[in-house]
Amino acid sequence: MPSTSAHATITPEPVVRLENYFQEPYNLAIATARTCYSSKVITSEDVGRDDKSREQRDRIAESIYKAGHHTTIQHPTFQFVLERVSRQFLWSFLHAHPFYNSEQVSQRYVEVKPDHFTVPPLEGPARGVYLDAVHGQMDAYHRLIELVEPIVVREYRRIFPSRSVEEKRWASAIKKRCQEVARYVLPVATHAHLYHTVSGLTLHRYWRLCQQFDAPLEQRLVVQRMVEEVARIDPQFMALAEDPIPLERTVEYEAFQQFHGSSRNGTTQRFLDEFDAELAGSTSKLVDYKVHAEGSLAQAVRSVLGLTRDQVSDEEAIALVLDPAKNSYLAESLTLTTVSKLSRAMVHPHFTFKKKLSHTADSQDQRHRMVPASRPILACHFVSGKPDYILPPLIAARAEAEAAYREAMARTWTAIDRLLNLGVPQEHALYLLPNAFPIRFEESGDLLHFHHKWVQRLCYTAQEEIWNACRDEVLQVTARFPLIGRYLQAPCWPRAQARVRPVCPEGDRFCGVAVWKQPVENYRRLI
Repeated sequence: MPSTSAHATITPEPVVRLENYFQEPYNLAIATARTCYSSKVITSEDVGRDDKSREQRDRIAESIYKAGHHTTIQHPTFQFVLERVSRQFLWSFLHAHPFYNSEQVSQRYVEVKPDHFTVPPLEGPARGVYLDAVHGQMDAYHRLIELVEPIVVREYRRIFPSRSVEEKRWASAIKKRCQEVARYVLPVATHAHLYHTVSGLTLHRYWRLCQQFDAPLEQRLVVQRMVEEVARIDPQFMALAEDPIPLERTVEYEAFQQFHGSSRNGTTQRFLDEFDAELAGSTSKLVDYKVHAEGSLAQAVRSVLGLTRDQVSDEEAIALVLDPAKNSYLAESLTLTTVSKLSRAMVHPHFTFKKKLSHTADSQDQRHRMVPASRPILACHFVSGKPDYILPPLIAARAEAEAAYREAMARTWTAIDRLLNLGVPQEHALYLLPNAFPIRFEESGDLLHFHHKWVQRLCYTAQEEIWNACRDEVLQVTARFPLIGRYLQAPCWPRAQARVRPVCPEGDRFCGVAVWKQPVENYRRLI
């Protein structure tokens, strides 16, 4: 069992419960290893049958672990229930890699309760400043819900003139849209609860690198309890795990110290100015791509089918993959493209975008795990005394709402600066950052996985900020690669082209707009 000592804590303490798991995970991992070199399938029972078998099991376990042959510990899987964990922790750690599955409570659809937030280890005046700030952010959240409601009601009536906004189900839909935009003022300390499922290999990686930016204390506490929960049902499974790398020895910390040192801001403002200037007002900017994207896609299709260029032109080949009238998999509710031989030709075109999204929008964007990104150390982007945030169009649509929003942001930065002046570590002070704080980063991926993301997020029910970023991206790709771009539209469009009914799969969540009849450049929405 690895060392699990941690001195400081946060309140309320996170809840970690092992809900489901593979039986005998340690024995199973070694059984899979032995099966590679056996004329028959080795079972968990085989490897633990007697003293000789167990001795062989332990020798193999140590040998393959030290050699880096770790796919064997990927077979055992663990499902955890997590409660009272911060949104900062989710964004920074749990969802910042591809090898997991999570289902978490949505701030878009569930009203946030006033006392549901993480408090780092603070004492005296610092604790008072922190709590006052969070309560102020919670008050601003509820105030904004009220202030944007008239705009939401007006837009909702315009889109759905036959619906009574007083009817319970439509009143609920309106409230959710108000909550969705009001949450931008909430702190990233706000709690979430979720199911989180990982393999044994991911758990080992969690443990080794849990003490890294941006929330090393909370990360250590939660991962420690995950490890303890697994050790409770099988003490041997984590026995070979190495202790966590101390924060001070992580490569990110060393680089941070080299370039920022003890300065709060360092060269941060110069970076922010340069990054935003390169974006030139866009949410997402195409900065790199494979120049022969269409040609390589078309040739891959021909290779799959064993055809020559004179038999199938580039345009015809691309249509075989991207036209829903020809590739009916695109209209399936399951994403079959990663399994389909022909659809996998889409892995060859590749794109890189420079992006700027709010913390809350990026927390959803990062769930598209096959379109990975290099997300920042937040302390490297924070500047004292200069509120930096995304302003949602719905809030900007009412002057009173915008004024309340900007006032809340100013108060938040004042509180963070007060904490820093009191000597509070940035790790703890930055829990007050609002959901609106901009995440500036680069994101890359292939057409196969961007296609899934773009199609799903161009739906008018998608979060507005991600919807807008996807619209930007699709229009830029279309401008350079029109044979590809003509097929990139909202999810109702492939269904319409494939003659699947109903065209909108969302039922009562239908956005009210016949989006499948419009080109992407005409997409417009406020709610």
